[in-house]
Amino acid sequence: MVFSSMEFLFRFLPIFLVAYFLTKKAYRNITLLIGSLIFYAYGEPVYVLLMIGSILVNHFIARRIQRFHSIEKASGIDCSFERKAWLVTALVLDFGLLFLFKYVNFFIGVANNIAGRQLIKEVALTLPLGISFYTFQITSYIIDVYRKKIVVLKSSICFATYVCMFPQLIAGPIINYPEIKPEMQGIRKANLKQIEWGVTEFIVGLAYKVLLANKIASLWNDVQMAGAYGINTATAWLGSWGYSMQILFDFMGYSLMAMGLGAIMGFRFPVNFKDPYCAVSMTDFWRRWHITLGRWFREYVYIPMGGNRKGFVRMVWAMFVVWVLTGLWHGADWNFLIWGLFLFAVLFVEKLFLGKVLDKVKILGHLYMLFMIPLSWTIFNISKLDQLKVYLKRMFGMHIDGSVVIDGMARFKDLLGTYWWLLLICVVCCTPLPYKLICRFYRNYICKIILLVLFWYSVYQIALGGNNPFLYFRF
Repeated sequence: MVFSSMEFLFRFLPIFLVAYFLTKKAYRNITLLIGSLIFYAYGEPVYVLLMIGSILVNHFIARRIQRFHSIEKASGIDCSFERKAWLVTALVLDFGLLFLFKYVNFFIGVANNIAGRQLIKEVALTLPLGISFYTFQITSYIIDVYRKKIVVLKSSICFATYVCMFPQLIAGPIINYPEIKPEMQGIRKANLKQIEWGVTEFIVGLAYKVLLANKIASLWNDVQMAGAYGINTATAWLGSWGYSMQILFDFMGYSLMAMGLGAIMGFRFPVNFKDPYCAVSMTDFWRRWHITLGRWFREYVYIPMGGNRKGFVRMVWAMFVVWVLTGLWHGADWNFLIWGLFLFAVLFVEKLFLGKVLDKVKILGHLYMLFMIPLSWTIFNISKLDQLKVYLKRMFGMHIDGSVVIDGMARFKDLLGTYWWLLLICVVCCTPLPYKLICRFYRNYICKIILLVLFWYSVYQIALGGNNPFLYFRF
């Protein structure tokens, strides 16, 4: 079930919200948990049991770690070995499950290719929805308990609600427990102003997804249909910018909808996007894009590996590991690994010298990003390496054997003439201006009318069959 579907908007969500607000405040975690399990079971009826099992096992392990903390404090006995053993057990189980469902067939394929024959049969498993996200959320909790940053939750219901509450279950944001501890353990209070803001965020996110992401996706689809052999360089870049806009408004739209639903229920989820396409460097971009994922890798991989504190070589090694893992986190395929390595190389060069230049000369930074954003998303998007190679050659105007482009500029002009107005709207919505206006005027009656129109027009587009799944669901 996706947020931009009739089933969610007019069946699940109204029934859930009525049940939620009719429940006594002290018991709303139970209602939220039940609703979240129903939401997940709608799309993954089998894998809901896997998620529940993972929650129960990790809750047990977290309590064991906390118990050894208490023993150390009370008696002074060193229990560091026991605590670390339980932590390693949790991490092996959590990442082992993620590896099994997401990566095992990739590595089986690699082994078979090296051998030149089928040594091992692929495993018939489908990827459970949201497993990459809830695995990271669970492990952040376990590690924070181990580090004594938080005290373990006594209630398994409270922990289960934290892990699988439906607004952020499928595609984030990845929430650290301390960020919502007061709301999880206390009585949440969603006043009228907060509910209004939540509804506003939800509608804006829905419009981003349905009216921008889904529509601009047609540009990339049109370029794909023409094929890299049949387009010129300008069309290749136009198509890549179309996909860049699609993935931005698809994922940012989902994040806004998640934040809006959280606000309606009394939560304040962390911001996941801060105008990433206004960045002046790729380093700046990754401080603004999928912020909670970057934070997870920084806090639980980069800093523990030494970060900036243990010399240049250690820093480079930590950066390399982080970006390889970031690439593989998005998918088990060669293009994601290449994408991660590409980002590492770019960020390394920026760390050496380029970043300082781009930060000082902002206009140069923005021009640089006009090139880097679509280039990086092209590598991310095209999974078949032979097709990726041809498309990149076309982007850089290189010769392609057997390629004869007929009326290439005519096709470019035709596509630009069709999509220029949509691209212009996307560019405006990439800036901070729309969000600032919404923050200032969302309680104004004219703004409410505009939001109402956006909502019903989005619903109309969904009813016409313009709905498609969020891109990040497959990660």
